[in-house]
Amino acid sequence: MVSSKDVAKEAGVSQPTVSRVLNSPTKVNKETLNKVQKAMKKLNYRPNLVARSLKQQKTEYIALISGPLHNPFFVDSTTAIVNYAKEQGYHTLVYFEDQGDNLSVYEEVLKQQVDGIILSSIFVDDPIYDELVNSKVPFVMFNRRYQSEGNYVEVNNKKAGKLAADHLLELGHSKIAWIGGPTYASTFQGRLEGYQEAMETTNHPVNQAWVKETNTTEESVVQAVKELLLLEDRPTAIFAATDSIALHCQNYLLQMGYQIPEHFSICGMDDIGITAHKAIQMTTLSHESDKPMGMYAIEQLIHLMKTESEEKRKFMQLTLEPKLIIRGTTGPNHS
Repeated sequence: MVSSKDVAKEAGVSQPTVSRVLNSPTKVNKETLNKVQKAMKKLNYRPNLVARSLKQQKTEYIALISGPLHNPFFVDSTTAIVNYAKEQGYHTLVYFEDQGDNLSVYEEVLKQQVDGIILSSIFVDDPIYDELVNSKVPFVMFNRRYQSEGNYVEVNNKKAGKLAADHLLELGHSKIAWIGGPTYASTFQGRLEGYQEAMETTNHPVNQAWVKETNTTEESVVQAVKELLLLEDRPTAIFAATDSIALHCQNYLLQMGYQIPEHFSICGMDDIGITAHKAIQMTTLSHESDKPMGMYAIEQLIHLMKTESEEKRKFMQLTLEPKLIIRGTTGPNHS
């Protein structure tokens, strides 16, 4: 097996110089760096990453704990985070929430030796939060967060819910349904509260039969829509708390022969890529920033990991303002 001594001999440098190339390449002059890298390539040298990480107490691995895979928002954010982390020299271990089962996922993550954790799968009163703090591993939350503590980036979900409901009210809809996920997640809790506030402040009382809490899968969303269609006091508009939910609503209603927005107006949230497709044109909400939430979070996490002194670590609690994107799935109430 080729060793660092062999590389040093081939490159005509000392073994400590090879170590500096491996651990701190920016501190090595370009000529020496090129010689050592050329020797490594010629000898097909592979450094012992495990031994290096144990010696440095760093693994160059981070854990990403994402929301459920069936929501394209989390697929998109995972791709962006993994790619950025790779550019910064980190490997990403990716875990997806399984229908709200946080505990088993976190147990697996906390067994690993990682330099940091980035997560969107956490609940408002999640007991795992204290374990994360006690682990002493830097972590950042995005999209969802725990109460008001920790490093996080989110959208103002309550304001977003109000924006969506106000838009539908302005179009003449007084019977507006809300379909979302479990309200023990900050995203759905806030979006429901904003919707309720908009309805109450405009003297449009909410029929509790219009409020549907699902597990966000297509099956559960379709069941919620079926129940709405059976109501005597049937809504004419739906605020779907994610674009994924909105797309399931749109697809099922179209299958049943309804026209969008003539029979039902639908507003989603997240502005995932497919919502702008010419065949879909989903009205949705995003946030007032060109940078995805996940990018704010991974940049903050890398800052925390690179800053050894806790006193010098920059703290981040960022709430982005929502914005409404009006497309073709919302229109005047014709009932």
